[in-house]
Amino acid sequence: MYINETKIRVRYGETDQMGYLYYGNYALYYEVGRVEAIRSLGVSYKEMEEEMGIMMPVLSLNMRFVRPALYDELLTVRSTIKTLPTETVIFEVEIYNEKNKLVNGGKVLLAFFDQETNKRVTAPEKLLQGLRPYFEKE
Repeated sequence: MYINETKIRVRYGETDQMGYLYYGNYALYYEVGRVEAIRSLGVSYKEMEEEMGIMMPVLSLNMRFVRPALYDELLTVRSTIKTLPTETVIFEVEIYNEKNKLVNGGKVLLAFFDQETNKRVTAPEKLLQGLRPYFEKE
């Protein structure tokens, strides 16, 4: 199992009139967590797209709202991959506030697509190389 944590501060422009993080922005925070999780494994989205020709479209997104995230709070986005990717990858995401209370949780299912053929492909080997050590320990 692979876990990565990323910090994000709630900015004023991301909140609603109550000073709560606007619900539509949670998906953006999930994306930041995903991008940084992949980057920490030695691969960037940009590299996958430009050098490997692989895109990662979202197939599904499910989330639950537990409590509000507030303006200027420093949040922790925990992104977890529980199974080694094949043609798809599932990121389980939990967002915690500064008091380490769960704010939001969910799952994002993404597929690996070849840009030229527009067909599913297996996860790039470079990404799998970064992930395998976390799954061999189990």
